[in-house]
Amino acid sequence: MLRLPVMRDYEPWYRLRRESQDFLKPFEPRWSEADLARRVFAMRVKRARQEAEQGTDFTFFVFLPDGRSETLVGGITLSNIRRRAAQFVNLGYWMGQPYAGKGLMSEAVSVTLPFIFDTLSLHRVHAAFLPTNTPSRRVLEKNGFVEEGYAERYLQINGRWEDHVLMGLTHERWEAERMGVRHWVA
Repeated sequence: MLRLPVMRDYEPWYRLRRESQDFLKPFEPRWSEADLARRVFAMRVKRARQEAEQGTDFTFFVFLPDGRSETLVGGITLSNIRRRAAQFVNLGYWMGQPYAGKGLMSEAVSVTLPFIFDTLSLHRVHAAFLPTNTPSRRVLEKNGFVEEGYAERYLQINGRWEDHVLMGLTHERWEAERMGVRHWVA
């Protein structure tokens, strides 16, 4: 299940981010204990709601249903939505360490794609990952993304400018994958 974050998510978010800090550190911008403060989380929740209302960015938490409650396992961000001739969005995601390697993020991304292509009516989705992050490559490939390039010193990760592999998925490729058409050609 994906949904916008709300204040009641603070405690599970704090615990998951804190216990996964060493696991996430090589893949994310630098952050500290101060970034886990309740007031910082409250600002994130407010910004996520505003950006969703404006249609510019969407921040989703990924949950597993757990009987009558939900278990937070990670997050997905759709950012930098562009309209007019571009019609694209950037996809980012993170998974808590206890839930990594179980196929949950692949499933979460697959749930996000109809929102991107059908609800938002965008034409492309872009994603980037560190060349050494094989699990992230698998998440994208399972969802039909194809490698489109390599960006030198693309994003600042853990305080250093890092190279990234660039992948993309068009609406046409996604539709073909959804219909079971393999080896689709643009």
